[in-house]
Amino acid sequence: MKELGRQQYEQVVYINFEKTARLKPVFSEDFDIQRSIIALQAESGLTIKPENTLIIFDEIQAIPEALTALKYFQEEAPQYHIIAAGSLLGVALHADVSYPVGKVEHMDLYPMNFTEFLHAIGEEGLLDILQGGDWKLINAYKSKFTEKLRHYYFTGGMPEAILTFRENFNFKEVRKIQKDLLNTYDQDFSKHTPVELVPRLRMVWNSLPAQLAKENRKFIYGLVRKGARAKDFELALEWLENCGQMHKVHRVSKPGMPLKAYEDRSAFKLFMVDVGLLGAMTDLDEKTIISGNKIFTEFKGAFTEQFVLQQLQTFDDMNIYYWSAERSKAEVDFVLQLNRRVIPLEVKAEENLQAKSLRVYHDKFNPEISIRSSMSDFREEEWLINVPLYAISKLPGLI
Repeated sequence: MKELGRQQYEQVVYINFEKTARLKPVFSEDFDIQRSIIALQAESGLTIKPENTLIIFDEIQAIPEALTALKYFQEEAPQYHIIAAGSLLGVALHADVSYPVGKVEHMDLYPMNFTEFLHAIGEEGLLDILQGGDWKLINAYKSKFTEKLRHYYFTGGMPEAILTFRENFNFKEVRKIQKDLLNTYDQDFSKHTPVELVPRLRMVWNSLPAQLAKENRKFIYGLVRKGARAKDFELALEWLENCGQMHKVHRVSKPGMPLKAYEDRSAFKLFMVDVGLLGAMTDLDEKTIISGNKIFTEFKGAFTEQFVLQQLQTFDDMNIYYWSAERSKAEVDFVLQLNRRVIPLEVKAEENLQAKSLRVYHDKFNPEISIRSSMSDFREEEWLINVPLYAISKLPGLI
């Protein structure tokens, strides 16, 4: 946000509401725009001129009234350019806050994906090859792409972790940044949630590595606490999902259009916000990075499935589910709805290309196209297309 202001405006008025609680009365029920502008000028020491000033409201959930005030800015003073953000904004939006529907544009910000990572660390040449879509050329650079993918598995997509990696390529320093982020999240549990919910939040949060280590990654409440039931942890799961720390992928009973109509709300897989943070949470040793492709098979391939989900989330207009058979072990990791098509995607952590579950799905539902993503090269076969994990960004163009 600050960089946008630096590039496009003469000045930026940055207000962090967690640090300026004294502004709360300014956004009271009798909200007055002129009074608020005077207060913002006093707080920032700058004169706000609509034509050259970007106003940034950060951690806006700390003063929910400011979220409501965006409506009045849009209706009564649209000449002011305002951008608001909050790490727990999703939680605030699900609380008793009057959200200015239709008055603001909404944008979700995710961790950087693999192509953004390549750009951030200066690998423009590899990025150009990948985006060019010449599969023979992409296959020729497989070793380079695989090396960078290993790095991404460790650093993940959090900007500060990538910045640290770009500056000194020190994995220990990257891990320190990630541990600090995890500690911050833990502190947020205590700071922003009802006291009685905190222990359950932590239990769900800490159970995630065990959930992902299972062969069948369906979320099991018994791994959170012995004898636990859904009703015991529904609020904790909702809080973690609303604040963006975890992502639910629900099961569908059949791949019909739209997938939402066939959603099984009782069955879901749970993923973290970032593959690098998952590694930090499990204390994945940085030596794994240089141990061939071992990192792709760690945790029974859970890192790879987390990686793919993380990339899929950055695609526009994509709905993400998974499918499993009622009376067999067949399970397809992801079922995607994009461009009015429903596509199965099976993820393989190695070059072992057996795709038994995908075959079961194909024979049962006869999809137009089936996708497998693995460490093998791109190739089209009779009934499926294999897409390298490092080229998963090309998936929308194949559907």
